[in-house]
Amino acid sequence: MARRVFYSFHYEPDNWRASKIRNIGAIEGNQPATDNDWETVTDRGDAAIEKWIKDQMASRSCAVVLIGQNTAGRKWIKHEIREAWNGGMGLLGIHIHNITNSSDEQSDMGTNPFSEFKIGDKSLSSIVKVYDPPFSRSSIVYNYIADNIADWIDEAIEIRKKY
Repeated sequence: MARRVFYSFHYEPDNWRASKIRNIGAIEGNQPATDNDWETVTDRGDAAIEKWIKDQMASRSCAVVLIGQNTAGRKWIKHEIREAWNGGMGLLGIHIHNITNSSDEQSDMGTNPFSEFKIGDKSLSSIVKVYDPPFSRSSIVYNYIADNIADWIDEAIEIRKKY
């Protein structure tokens, strides 16, 4: 089954880590923005960014938030979470701090970005699953994510149908 996914992540520090996850073969993800594409979009202001996000989310069944050290609380991450949930998309988070960047460095674990949202009287963090691969070596973390992400996405879509 093809899974059409929107990936949400903090571009500047986590683009390298995110590109590793986006290249997992079981998932059909949105096209990655190059540095030039992202600069062009952001230079045109908030309305252009919102349109770009909306266009990227069109026909997607799930949004995967790749959680880096500073992902939670960011304006556009919050916007993407809100849009994904309100659009009926499955939603899940994956901690990527142990995936190495282009300098072969890991980062500190980030906080859960879903804890800032409420669905009725429930915290979104009590509905949306967040996965923290239980390994520290980047290649093993990558393999763990690759082995499980398709099931996590399917489960996120099923969870969203309940709300």
